[in-house]
Amino acid sequence: MQTPERRWVLGLTALASFMMALDAMIMTTAFATIRADFGSAVETLQWTVNAFNLTFAVLLLTGAALGDRFGRRRMFAAGIGLFVAASAACALAGDAASLIAARALQGAGAALVMPLAMAILSGAFGREERARALGIFSGITGCALIIGPAIGGFITEHLGWRWIFWINLPIGLVAIALVITRLRESFGPSAPLDVPGLTLVALAALALVWGLLRGNSVGWASAEVTGALVAGVALTAMFVLWELRATSPMVPMRLFAARPFASGMAASVLFYAAMYGVLFLLPQFLQVVLGFDAFGAGLRLLPWTATLFVTAPIAGAWSTGSASARSSSPAS
Repeated sequence: MQTPERRWVLGLTALASFMMALDAMIMTTAFATIRADFGSAVETLQWTVNAFNLTFAVLLLTGAALGDRFGRRRMFAAGIGLFVAASAACALAGDAASLIAARALQGAGAALVMPLAMAILSGAFGREERARALGIFSGITGCALIIGPAIGGFITEHLGWRWIFWINLPIGLVAIALVITRLRESFGPSAPLDVPGLTLVALAALALVWGLLRGNSVGWASAEVTGALVAGVALTAMFVLWELRATSPMVPMRLFAARPFASGMAASVLFYAAMYGVLFLLPQFLQVVLGFDAFGAGLRLLPWTATLFVTAPIAGAWSTGSASARSSSPAS
């Protein structure tokens, strides 16, 4: 049964996730306008996406660990604050380099917010209600994915691309105030911070993502890309070996022995690997090649993004039903 406290948890974590997803999607239909405004090449413009993804990937597990150690509510609010400040810097950017730097800061803020939103939500709901709450959470996030391109196109056409960042300020400031006043502080397991694990996973993510991002620019067989990818694989192996022997591992490797967890992680990798490539290329194809304006391109992305909104609540309800069936069935 949902109490007022649980409703606040669900609402605020979903609001923060909505803001992060909206920012990622709302920018897709503004790329062509930003490129024309700054006179930048596509290769330069793509780093407005790459910079965000790079810092987000590198700091994601670090954000979760910091929340466990110093307080999830405190670090959650700090992440939203960093994201809001970075959004203002994006809106004020005078050139592509400034915009790229500000987008990197946005990624750092999102790396705090997203894992802690899930941790706060999971901590507030019991096992039987958690899947349904996560389904609602994902559905609200999916709503941002649906309307983001269309809203981005509309704002870009009528107000200018800088306003796609300015809109984060009122949403973020309200969210911070409500997080501080309405959410209860919580901490993760009382364990020492896994500094070697954090360092290894951050370096591994940096090397792998850097290699993938630079492959098309400098060549997949180049020393830079090959070295980065080899280093990333080696650091990942070192991270796994360390986590297997660490007293307080940041990521217990036994989790991957569970088929639902391992399958969910694999599905997430495949989903996001496909989605982020489309997010950058398809809106530009619709505008540059087919000649649609920013708003028209956003509208034509709706059939694709709408599938996320439709399937997320169904998946949450199905997971709840499956979990209940398994718990009620006799042990084999």
